[in-house]
Amino acid sequence: MQKKFRTALATATAVALTGGGLVAISASPASAAGSGLHADFNGDGYTDIAVAASGATVAGKPGAGQIVVHYGSAQGISATKRALISQDSPGVPGAAEADDWFGAASGFGDFNKDGYADLAVGSYGEDIGSDKDGGSAVILWGSAKGLDGGTAIKDPAPGKHDNFGKSIETADFDGDGRIDIALGSDGATVDRYRGGFTRSGGTGGYDGVGLPVYTGKYNGVRYLTSGDVNGDGIADLIANAYSTATDFNANYWVRGTRSGNLNGAGAGLLPAGTITAVGKLNRDKYADIVIGLEWDPSKDSAAAGQPTAKGGKVLVVNGSANGPVRGVSHSFTQDTPGVPGVSEQGDYFGGELGLGDINGDGHLDLAIGAYGERVGTSPYAAGSVTVLYGTANGLTTAGAQSFSQETPGVPGATEKEDYFGSDVSLADLNRDGKGDLTIGANGENGYDGLVTVLRSDGRKITAAGARTLSPAEVGISTAGSPGYGMNFTD
Repeated sequence: MQKKFRTALATATAVALTGGGLVAISASPASAAGSGLHADFNGDGYTDIAVAASGATVAGKPGAGQIVVHYGSAQGISATKRALISQDSPGVPGAAEADDWFGAASGFGDFNKDGYADLAVGSYGEDIGSDKDGGSAVILWGSAKGLDGGTAIKDPAPGKHDNFGKSIETADFDGDGRIDIALGSDGATVDRYRGGFTRSGGTGGYDGVGLPVYTGKYNGVRYLTSGDVNGDGIADLIANAYSTATDFNANYWVRGTRSGNLNGAGAGLLPAGTITAVGKLNRDKYADIVIGLEWDPSKDSAAAGQPTAKGGKVLVVNGSANGPVRGVSHSFTQDTPGVPGVSEQGDYFGGELGLGDINGDGHLDLAIGAYGERVGTSPYAAGSVTVLYGTANGLTTAGAQSFSQETPGVPGATEKEDYFGSDVSLADLNRDGKGDLTIGANGENGYDGLVTVLRSDGRKITAAGARTLSPAEVGISTAGSPGYGMNFTD
């Protein structure tokens, strides 16, 4: 099952400002920019969050897609301080067309080094001339006014693959101080553009990272994340796809290098999983890899020798000077002592991941989406989110929390296929030094979607004062299936 195309972004607490309004973080995970920064598109010092509604109808065209950029403030995010962006927005390359899926993948970074975070956005269903579903990607430029205008990213091999821009990650993969952009497609190559981006379309160069993965519809490079796993000061790339070596879902570690080109031939094969988040979870200097393996056990997983578990599981692979350690360092399921809930088939525990520092202790905490969780009387996929807290020795189940739409104080009600937990974020959106929990429920109200924000009370996540944002409130048409809350970029 492929739920969606998206990029998991690790998040952490904002504690200081750098020039031009990019927000620095205390415990550097593999933020989308790979630079220890979070998205501040308008330079006001608050972390912003871009929320995809990639199925949104625009000008009568279903599935054209939109992104809502919620700008942070002392009160957090709201339905009013936001920008609604589609391919019909002024300055955005392209035009809204049916089934473009604009916003299904995205990533941020200060690509032109002007001090404002910019946003790279994919439209994997974009038709390019006669090339159906060829896909496209653009950069939306940050400014004091917020995101303003855009530039297309040129596909290096049009016609040789489809779904260009279906996955996106942004980081400094060669240590030159400039943010690169890595893009996936339904092919076996990650297209990596070196930093040095300009509004006129310039880049610092290009190289392709070939991987031993299946290609074609629903295959290719599905997800991308990054982080400094070997502690050499350069971001490494993590790519997720179906492996030709295992005939199962796989993650590949590609070492960042100052020599420039990334070497897919030397990629390390990690334990299976469908999504990853990367961040420093313990007291050493190496970023660790958190892997969500949402699948239930099957004949395929058994044949591939992969560590699936009923209802899904989360794996941790620690970093080291040589890169990821062999095997699994830690694992969690809903049957792990201290983890709320019970493992049940189809929970999809680990389907989404988000890292951040909820209590300001300098240790990264983890939010885990289980978007298929049965809650209350809901027969299927109401969804829930579990929070595990970090320590100097890594994640612990002590004090673990669970949230659903039946949790007292959380707005809404559990319904079939709400998919509460379709994405999760622990970004600090009000600049109090504590990560808040933002939860997507892209299936709410017949796939209209919903975003729920639960704040940190300084020690833990609380449902007190919980707020929701709906498509109607932010200006998204509820015609068709917009799926607001499917993907976050923060």
